[in-house]
Amino acid sequence: MNLFSQPVSKFKNGERVVFLGNSITDGGHYHSFIWLFYMTRFPNMNVRIMNGGIGGDTAYDMFKRLDDDIFSKRPTTLVVTFGMNDSGYFEYNSDKAKEFGEEKYQACFKNFKLLEKRLLELPNTKIVMMGSSPYDENAKISGNTPFKGKNAIMQRIVEFQKQAAQQNNWEFLDLNQPMTEINLKFQQKDSTFTLCGQDRIHPDNDGHMVMAYLFLKQQGFAGNKVADIEINASKNNVVKSDNCEISNLKKYGNKLSFDYLAYSLPYPLDTVARGWNSKKSQAKATEYVPFIEEMNQEILKVTGLKGNYKLMIDENEIGTWSGNDFASGINLAKETNTPQYQQALAIMHLNEYRWEIERNFRDYAWIQFNFFQQKGLLFADNMESIKALDKEIGKNVWLKIQRDNYARMMLKPVREGREAEMNLLISKIYDSNKPVTRKITLIKL
Repeated sequence: MNLFSQPVSKFKNGERVVFLGNSITDGGHYHSFIWLFYMTRFPNMNVRIMNGGIGGDTAYDMFKRLDDDIFSKRPTTLVVTFGMNDSGYFEYNSDKAKEFGEEKYQACFKNFKLLEKRLLELPNTKIVMMGSSPYDENAKISGNTPFKGKNAIMQRIVEFQKQAAQQNNWEFLDLNQPMTEINLKFQQKDSTFTLCGQDRIHPDNDGHMVMAYLFLKQQGFAGNKVADIEINASKNNVVKSDNCEISNLKKYGNKLSFDYLAYSLPYPLDTVARGWNSKKSQAKATEYVPFIEEMNQEILKVTGLKGNYKLMIDENEIGTWSGNDFASGINLAKETNTPQYQQALAIMHLNEYRWEIERNFRDYAWIQFNFFQQKGLLFADNMESIKALDKEIGKNVWLKIQRDNYARMMLKPVREGREAEMNLLISKIYDSNKPVTRKITLIKL
């Protein structure tokens, strides 16, 4: 798979990472999935990853809210992605599709230059340009006629993003090309397959996990193991203990046991299709990309065993494998009933609760920058705001949808309370993500 990219450096302890984007970022999970990787793989590293997306945004819309919405978050790394809304929609199916596409491309480039100028004023912030996930023109989706030629314009936008990254010494990652390649590959067997959702635009949970995988891969995490253990049962010694500590190795009767302290937790993959109108789970992505093979390996290898052995971790029976299986190595990260996986699963759920609260703040930001900014009421958060909103909600269904959330979030104590909830969840995550010593026992059957 050609990632068509430049290296993206790993996040460091204390980093504040903001993903600036449109609705794919605003309502999406890819940045949350990336943070979950850091939460479990680097439990002692305090990284903060923030959603800076707003639905419907173009590069110009992002430019208008830089100071009040993005720079105010004090990012040490800013990941910038746009192109879906910039490239337009319905006119691609008109008689002037070529002219329309060129017009949208030129407007996007002009707007990006405004954005670029402001980004260059941030000498202490690392900038990562990220080419948008694709618009899928090829999937057979009932009732959805594709906008032919749209993604070609998006790919041209990705190209000038790449050139800007090279010129400005920024980092760069493209999601469009590799995700398009995956779509085309699986559409050969299933014409309805897409990573881009039923609207061809918004990836489902599996698509967001593919996006997270591509980002983490570009950060160099392929081959980074949770832990790697090798024990020679015949000689009763530890051959390998990468990213973990092995102690108290004992062989007695039909049992082999040792204490195991990993420095990381396995990555928990959600098997539930979470979110409005979602049909696919995060775990589904492992059918398309080698995330488990490349980034989620917790290997237990024991040589010198004959017969079948039951594996116990603490008081939990994990399963039964043959001596040959143990000699080849068992990936404990795939066993969802291990205590360490269950510990990681709690982190996943806490992170989801955090994500839900952050979404309330993004909805609050949407109405500020898509409505109140034009009315001269940006962050006024008073009764004049409510009056202006109520005057327009009959004409705009999106304002009507956001009215209830805004009526709560406009109140400073509510925002402070929700922020405190989110910070409490983050604290709980970093209190709960430290691996503990486990007792591993192999019992011959």
